[in-house]
Amino acid sequence: MSIDNKTIWNEAAKAGLLFGAVSVACLALKELAGLSGSSFLSQAAFIILWAVEFFGCILLMKKVQLDLRDKYEGVKMTDTFLLGRRAALLSGLLLASAQALIILYMPQETMDELVNAVSQAMPMSASQQEQVDGMLDKLPVLTFLFQWAYCYLYGTVLSSIMSRYIFLQKLFGGPFNGPQNNQNTPDEQ
Repeated sequence: MSIDNKTIWNEAAKAGLLFGAVSVACLALKELAGLSGSSFLSQAAFIILWAVEFFGCILLMKKVQLDLRDKYEGVKMTDTFLLGRRAALLSGLLLASAQALIILYMPQETMDELVNAVSQAMPMSASQQEQVDGMLDKLPVLTFLFQWAYCYLYGTVLSSIMSRYIFLQKLFGGPFNGPQNNQNTPDEQ
């Protein structure tokens, strides 16, 4: 089976759904740990789940790109890069939407506590306090945009690194479990 743009989009949609599901699950677990009331538990959960999400996405990106390379004929380095970049775009959309919804439906008391904590940490004048209060209405949209941009950039960089890694690994005779022969270079396939 050969590779084309439609196939890359289909595979990217599947991968994006997988990445997004893992990220949203980690986000939900962080929120549940935050509801426990224990600051130690919530901080420990945040650190552990951040590491799981960060390194899990690296391993998932490698697996998805290797599967694409092994499943289709004529896959080039640019194809695996496009797959990863498109998956990052789609998974970022899921995670950013989930975070924006959490902020949108956050109770007003929690938002007030957050603003008070910031006010105590950084003394503000009355006009600065009004600016912070005015920005709270835009917080879900800003969160959505910045989170989506972050996920896309992280996924693009990760995809670029991984796409080169899996083909260099094959080129220099590293571990390769695909149907092709280990001696072939990416250009010979």
